[in-house]
Amino acid sequence: MSTPTDDPRNTPPEPQPRASDILGQALSGAARRAGLDPNEERSTGHVVWHAMGGWRGVAESVLPGLVFVVTYTLTIDPDTGEANLPLSLGLSVGLALAFTLLRLLQRTPPSAAIGGLIATAAAAALALWTGRGEDNFIPGFITNAAYGTALLVSALIGWSLIGLAAGYLMGEGTAWRRDRRKRRVFFWLALAWAALFYARLAVQLPLYFAGDVATLGTLKLVMGLPLFAPLIAVTWLAARALYIRKPQ
Repeated sequence: MSTPTDDPRNTPPEPQPRASDILGQALSGAARRAGLDPNEERSTGHVVWHAMGGWRGVAESVLPGLVFVVTYTLTIDPDTGEANLPLSLGLSVGLALAFTLLRLLQRTPPSAAIGGLIATAAAAALALWTGRGEDNFIPGFITNAAYGTALLVSALIGWSLIGLAAGYLMGEGTAWRRDRRKRRVFFWLALAWAALFYARLAVQLPLYFAGDVATLGTLKLVMGLPLFAPLIAVTWLAARALYIRKPQ
C-alpha cells in the first residue's frame, strides 16, 4: 500500500539552478581550462604562461594580426596611399586556418584556434565587403565593448564576474558576497578588467575613424597580450591570497 509520500504528485520539485550558478560554473570552467585555479600550487609565471596558451597560444593570438599589419604596410602605394587589402587579409586568414588544421592533425584541443579562425575570417569578410582596411577591427571593438560593459555592470551591482569565477573555482559558490573583503577585491578586479577593455576602445577608436590602419593594427597588438598577461597575474595572485589556507 502506497503512502502519501510515495505519490509522485507529493514529491517537491527539484530546485532549478539559478542564473548565478550557471554563469559561475561556466566562468569557473573556463578559468580552470586556462590554468587559473588558485587551488593549484604553481608559480605566477607558470599560471600566466599557461593562460596565454604557451608559445602556440601566443603565436595563434599574435601572428595573424601581425601578418596583416606588416603586409598591409608593405603594400601601401606611395602615390595613392592604397594597400593590397585582399592579400593582407588572405594571408592573415590563411595563417589562422593553418594553425587550426595543425591542431586538428595533432589531435590537440582546437577550440582556441577555431575561435581565432572564426574571428579572423569574420573580420576579414567585413573588411572585404566594405573595402576598408580599418573595418577589419570592428569585431574587436564590439568584443571589447561587450566585455568591458559586462564586467563594469557586474561590479556595480555587486555580482562581480571575477568573484563568480573565483567562488565556483573554490567551491563556495556565491558565499563570497557575504565577505566584505572578498566583495571589495572582486569589485576592483572587475573594474580593472573593464578599464582594460575600455582603454583599448579609447585608444583605438580615434585611429579607426582616422583610417590609420597600420597604427591601429600595431596598437591592437601592443594592447593585447602585453596588457593581458600582467592583469592575469594580478587577478590570480589576488584570488589566491583571498583563499589562502591558514595553518591548523
